[in-house]
Amino acid sequence: MSRRYFGTDGIRGTVGEAPITPDFMLKLGWAVGRVLARKLSCHEVRQRAIGASRPKVVIGKDTRISGYMFESALEAGLSAAGADVSLLGPMPTPGIAYLTRTFRADAGIVISASHNPYQDNGIKFFSAEGLKLADDVESEIEAELDKPLETLAPDQLGRAVRINDAAGRYIEFCKSTVHNRLELHGLRIVLDCAHGATYHIAPNVFRELGADVSVIGAEPDGLNINRDVGSTHTERLRERVLERRADIGVAFDGDGDRVLMIDRHGNLIDGDEILYIIARDLHGRGKLNGGVVGTLMSNFGLAAAFEKADIPFERAKVGDRYVTERLFANDWLLGGESSGHIVCRHVQTTGDGIVSALQVLAVMVREGVALDALLEGFEKAPQALINVRLPHRDAAAAVMQSETLQQSVAAVEDELAGAGRVLLRPSGTEPLIRVMVEGRPRFDVQAMARRIADSVETLIA
Repeated sequence: MSRRYFGTDGIRGTVGEAPITPDFMLKLGWAVGRVLARKLSCHEVRQRAIGASRPKVVIGKDTRISGYMFESALEAGLSAAGADVSLLGPMPTPGIAYLTRTFRADAGIVISASHNPYQDNGIKFFSAEGLKLADDVESEIEAELDKPLETLAPDQLGRAVRINDAAGRYIEFCKSTVHNRLELHGLRIVLDCAHGATYHIAPNVFRELGADVSVIGAEPDGLNINRDVGSTHTERLRERVLERRADIGVAFDGDGDRVLMIDRHGNLIDGDEILYIIARDLHGRGKLNGGVVGTLMSNFGLAAAFEKADIPFERAKVGDRYVTERLFANDWLLGGESSGHIVCRHVQTTGDGIVSALQVLAVMVREGVALDALLEGFEKAPQALINVRLPHRDAAAAVMQSETLQQSVAAVEDELAGAGRVLLRPSGTEPLIRVMVEGRPRFDVQAMARRIADSVETLIA
């Protein structure tokens, strides 16, 4: 239950069997409030002032128009269960994680569908520590959803307040994650805020640190979030970087937990490259404290570069929650995905696009070099990805276990001979099998991936 995406028409998306509607969001808020109240009464987790026994929840959202509707519904449900609510307004997802801790709330709720179009929306929960809710808490919330909604007496209802300085608090936090003497004077930066939650945050952060900032994608109207801008559409950012002869371009997604970059030559710098830059810097200064967690989709060249630098590297399943789980299991500080979701545990509890960008800029300033120069030692391996559509999701298991397919994969692996890899992965949301092959430049990875994809297509024909 840590992340839900759905269509706002209540038909396209569901949580379990329940259609997503304002009524459901009200019920969800009530269920969350009930669980938090029960835990508060049973386990005095933190010292509280006398009389402050109601659970406290902060709610933030991105800029899509449906967020206002769902915010009101969640607020009503939480209040009906006796929880106090602090409304943060439009705020990046990592900002809500930070403010949940700052306001000593019992939980934080984000209303966002990240990089998806405006028609979609979703929710994500944070614990009091700014981390994902524990599985047992999620299970309790699921159980409460099956119970009839009961409103408390008027004198027991929760109160709601709007936090007017939430943006300013988060701006100061972002700046605090780099050295207090860091100055970006002389750097020309172009920001793409995806018409999303960073539109009123990121420009102020970078300007207050002294950069010459130009901004695109910072005029949200509720309907244009992620439309032809942001980390999933970097073409406009590239054009603006080259036009302004900027030193760097920074692209966020709709809720601000991902970041991609454009260097001065117009080249895209993805999450693997950002992860390498930050890891190499921390390792060189003796502050990495272990290794780095990537995912099954992390480039083969990233693993090779870390091996050469004597930096331990581990792959997790695709998804930020799995990266975070492995970081905690290893007690490591740094992990991330190719998509640009980077977790810098030494400064933030969750993926944070602004914070990750500042980490890279700090390295540029400290070493006095351009962004592209920081990638020395990292040779990205060519990668081919083919999505093969299945007749239905249930077909994936049989296809993946097929001996014919395994033989096709083994043949390609033999050709790569350790200088590349093959990954077959069923999609978690669509009836697809993703075929990925990557290897050294001497290999035709596209042809190799096509051979494996043809085997899949033959099996489902």
